[in-house]
This record gives sequence, structure tokens and C-alpha cells, in this order.
Amino acid sequence: MKVRVTKPDNLTAEVLLPASKSISNRALLLAALSGAPVASLSNISDCDDTRAMLTALTSEDSTIDIGAAGTAMRFMTAWLSLANGKDALQAGPTRLLTGSARMCQRPIGVLVEALRQLGAQIEYADAEGLPPLRITPSRLHGGTLSVRGDISSQYVSALLMIAPMLEEGLRLNLSGTIASRPYIEMTLAMMRHFGAQARWSDEHTVEVDPVAYRPAAYTIESDWSAASYWYEIVFLSDNEHETATLKGLFENSLQGDSGLTELFAQLGVQGMPISQGTRDPRFLLSRRGTAPQRFEWDFTRMPDLVQTFVVACAMRDIAFRFCGVKSLRIKETDRIAALQRELDKLGVTIENDGDDVLYWEGSLHQRQASTAYLQPAAGMAVDTYNDHRMAMAFAPSAMVLGSIDINDAGVVAKSYPRFWDDLQNAGFGITQLS
Repeated sequence: MKVRVTKPDNLTAEVLLPASKSISNRALLLAALSGAPVASLSNISDCDDTRAMLTALTSEDSTIDIGAAGTAMRFMTAWLSLANGKDALQAGPTRLLTGSARMCQRPIGVLVEALRQLGAQIEYADAEGLPPLRITPSRLHGGTLSVRGDISSQYVSALLMIAPMLEEGLRLNLSGTIASRPYIEMTLAMMRHFGAQARWSDEHTVEVDPVAYRPAAYTIESDWSAASYWYEIVFLSDNEHETATLKGLFENSLQGDSGLTELFAQLGVQGMPISQGTRDPRFLLSRRGTAPQRFEWDFTRMPDLVQTFVVACAMRDIAFRFCGVKSLRIKETDRIAALQRELDKLGVTIENDGDDVLYWEGSLHQRQASTAYLQPAAGMAVDTYNDHRMAMAFAPSAMVLGSIDINDAGVVAKSYPRFWDDLQNAGFGITQLS
């Protein structure tokens, strides 16, 4: 599906944001490990990734295909490896865990090797270090395990969540810089909610005791990553008086991406809680102050926000230097290359310094004075590379360009199925072109 997004005459946004898929997928696995019914989880995300996780957890098929759901691939690798426990888990036959073509290009060797050290029986069905995987449930002994801290936090979370079921529990040492620490903190907090005894014993070591989970009800908060696109919309608006109200966000959130409030505040957009608690939490977004000419940030703790801020800065001609972006190479697509290709269509040439830095010195640095800034070619459309965040990060650019065409716009279903409907309800024109 190709859509044209047209700038609204007036922005009238009061949006109920989707539930966090990161929290939803963790909650589903923790409920399964504790023996809690799915019905005990409130406000589960209705996106492709969470549906893939739920289907996989309940499947009795010999082959489990999780599609493009990266979280489900990592969490299910750990889950299917485990035969420990009496009621929640039972030893079973060998299963084949696979996914989309892109998923089978995304490395998983670090997690597989870690699980093997705990006693797992996992074989590669095709290429070494990549899905698909043949997994035979085994009794995992646990103990002390060391892995690099700069690996995906989903690997770490997968190991931690099964740790209470291991015979010796788990002492997990994370060496070097720890990537996406907020996601690990999220996992530990949710594990404790379900009765686990899990804690940091020092800055680089997590200890989990072999104490079984207990069933518990859990309410899932709305997604701060999804909120970033509405912050971007308010930031790119020509009318400094336009606002947006976002419903479902918790001020004291488990999500590291809630840190976007600090980042957008530096760009002149304020997010203010106007009601709190779990009944009707809301944030009001408004313009306050002016944006800087240059913006620098380390995105190690929140890499899913990089696309939002790259596009936002490019649209407002703000030079930037963003580090901590290395993990973008192995996401749904190579997000660094994808950003470079699509912004180049708009005349914005962003550059990378190795794999960990993206930067741009602004339009005056790269063009002749007579060349207009941001002139998309006739018929230009943004390609999304099967990546939901490419579609959602570029859509707000209609506030500056007037309109923009997005190819394969249905990819938003991965995390935010109602995205185009919410834009339309806020006053954007959304026209399906094919």
C-alpha cells in the first residue's frame, strides 16, 4: 500500500497511543513462565509483533514462523530451549524456529552460544549464527555466564527471563559498555512483579535466584516510541500554538524511550503530564522556546528514536551528530543505510563515521547558495524497507514539505496499526495511491 500524507490545515490531535510492544512481549513470556492466563494481562498491544509472540507461545506446530518479529525470535529461542519446571513448561519435541527473509539475516549467534553454555540443545538449520534454529527442550543448569554488554538488550532479556527456572539460577556478567540498559531495567522490574528475585549486584552483574515465578495481573502502558512521531509533528508545525494530547503514557515509565521528553525539550517541544495514574494518563505537547542550530546526542540507551530525530533535524535544517547508533545496522533493515538513501532523495546527504555515528552539517554546508533546500524530485516516494519506523519517522515531514508519499505504508502494523487512522483523525490527508 502506497499512501500520500498531506499537511493538515489545523492540527487537532487527541490520540490514544498503542500499548508498548516491548512490554507486551515481555509480559506474555512472563505470564507463560508463571502459569498466568493471558486474560490477566490488560491492554496488550494489538500489533504484528505481539500477535506473533502470542501465536508462537501457544503453537504446537513443529515449525514456528515469527515473521519479522525480532523480539519474538530472541525470546522464543530462550523459551523453546527450556524444559525446566513442572506445570508451565514441559519437555517436548524438537521445533524449528524461523522467520522472514530479513529475520534469517539478523545475527543470533551470541544468544545461541550463551544458551548452549547453560545446557541448551540448539542447532542452526542453515547458516551458522543465523536463524532458522532447531531447538530441543533441555533442562538448563544455569550458573555463571559472561556475555558482551554491547549485544542486543533482547538477548540479555531473553536470558534473564528464563533465569528463575534454571536449576542454579543465573549470575550474568556483562562486559564493557552495556547497550540499551533501560530495556534491561524494564525486564528486571517486570520479572520482580511476577515474583522473581532479580537484582544488580554491581554495575555489570545481574543475579537471579532459582525462585519460581508466581502468576500476577499486569497492565501494559502505552508506547513512548510511538509518542515520538507526535512530538515530531508538533516540532515541525509552522504554527507555534498547535498542540497534541497523547493518552496512555505513564510519566514514571519503564520505557527508556520516555527520555525523548528531555530531547525534544532541547528542540523546543514540551511534553507536560496533565493527568496521571493508570486510569487516564495524558501528556500535552506544545511548543516552548526555539530549536538550536546544532544538536548532539548519544542514542545508546534509546536507539529506536534515531530515525525520528534524524528526520526532524533534517526537516528544520539543524546540524546534528548522533552517536550510539551501531545497533541500527541489524534492525528490521540497515537503518543507517535506509536513512541515507531516503534523505538523499530530499537533497539531504547525511554521513556516518564508522558504524556508531551519524552526522549532518546542515544545508549550507552541502549546497550552493542558489540551490533550494529540500526539493524532492517529481514522483519521489519514501521507501520503507519493511521497517515500521521508516514510515512513521518520515510521515511528519509533510508538515514541512506539504505532502509526502510513503511506499509499503502497511508496515506500521508491526507496532502501531492505527497510525494512518490517527493521522487522518488529527487533520492530515491520507490518500491511498496503490
